[in-house]
Amino acid sequence: MGPRQTSPTDFASVADETGMSFAHNLIMDRRFFLSTGVSSLVSSQLGAASDRVRIAVIGMGGRGSELMRVFSGIAGVEVAAVVDPDGNRGEKAAGWLLEKTGKRATVETDMRRVFDDKTIDAVIIATTNHWHALTAIWAMQAGKDVYVEKPVSHNFFEGQKLVEAARKYNRIAQGGTQRRSMGRFRKAVQLLHEGVIGDIYLAKWFFPGGRNSIGFKPVEAPPSWLKWDLWLGPAPEQPYHGNLVHYNWHWFWDFGNGELGNNGIHLVDISRWGIGKELPVKVHCWGGRFGYKDQAETPNTQTVTWQYADGSAIVGEIRGLYTTEPMHWDFFGSKGHLHIAANGEFQILLGRNKQTEPPVEPLPEMNHYANFAGAVRTRNRDMLAAEIRETHLSTALCHLGNIAYRVGREVRFDPAAGRFIDAPDADKLLTRRYRPPYVVPDRI
Repeated sequence: MGPRQTSPTDFASVADETGMSFAHNLIMDRRFFLSTGVSSLVSSQLGAASDRVRIAVIGMGGRGSELMRVFSGIAGVEVAAVVDPDGNRGEKAAGWLLEKTGKRATVETDMRRVFDDKTIDAVIIATTNHWHALTAIWAMQAGKDVYVEKPVSHNFFEGQKLVEAARKYNRIAQGGTQRRSMGRFRKAVQLLHEGVIGDIYLAKWFFPGGRNSIGFKPVEAPPSWLKWDLWLGPAPEQPYHGNLVHYNWHWFWDFGNGELGNNGIHLVDISRWGIGKELPVKVHCWGGRFGYKDQAETPNTQTVTWQYADGSAIVGEIRGLYTTEPMHWDFFGSKGHLHIAANGEFQILLGRNKQTEPPVEPLPEMNHYANFAGAVRTRNRDMLAAEIRETHLSTALCHLGNIAYRVGREVRFDPAAGRFIDAPDADKLLTRRYRPPYVVPDRI
């Protein structure tokens, strides 16, 4: 077990609950993987079922509970522990596991007990964004592999440290960008990389992030069931109000990353993967919180341009009010245009006459979660569909876009140095001031 440079005294109620049904409809159905005939693929990834991967799920809100259900259905995987400071959540999760699997998981409120349990192979992290990276780093320092929900970090610095920890401790680390395992997306990206539309100069995406006002909630004493200091964790100390627990924290900078980090990360990831780029050299963002006034801080509407050194770009749009346009991606190249619908179906149009190419058979479906478990067993990070460096880079684009929004102007970025050019106000937003003992260390 590697040394931990900091440790929590307990773990806050930081589960990412699913707050709106439209997000479930627009983001791929994760249960798809368990119902589309992938059992043979799962078995091949995991090997002998008797060689079990024992996992703990940290954060038992909506997303954490869903991950618990999915992982518990994979051959060769045992959900051995569930972690949440809300005892009701932990007991509810353990009860579900007992009913479905016949085994009762250990219920913990303190993640350190999971890190210190040598029988736990990996942890599944479904906390609030501002806890993602620190939880993963502590886990990797304790010798655990990690599956980290998107966005894998709360700021750019954390993402760098996350990758650094995975390399130093030789850990398997997967991010929660599940479309990288879907056959249609994999095939579309393969064709893009093979030059089906020529040299790609532009990737565009659109997300209809319809959100209503969250109103205003008064400052009050934290409820008795919530350990407020621990919920805050790395964030600055501040008073409690009801718009933070359990979902609307997404719209406050201290805890979340707005819609760009919440759902936009999925679209950024496919776009960046498709054009084969890493970090940009220029970022511009227009946006605001339109249509109502409420307590939230992040924009509900945002258009971001990430430009690369060769002049190519990614342009993303989040429309937070009323629209009938569905989620989609578009790639433009010197020979044509490739369009991807929300469900991954894609169409290729070539030449000025926009000749539609015949449909292409997708690649086989992969189970994103079994893919992680298989890599844990084999110690082969190269088999991961969304290895942590890739998910860090895509998450980093979200951070850079939000920084451009917050400083209110186009900013130039130096990818090699990992900082902005002549923009000290933007550089400050690449990291945060951590509240001891919840500190992401400079030295991993």
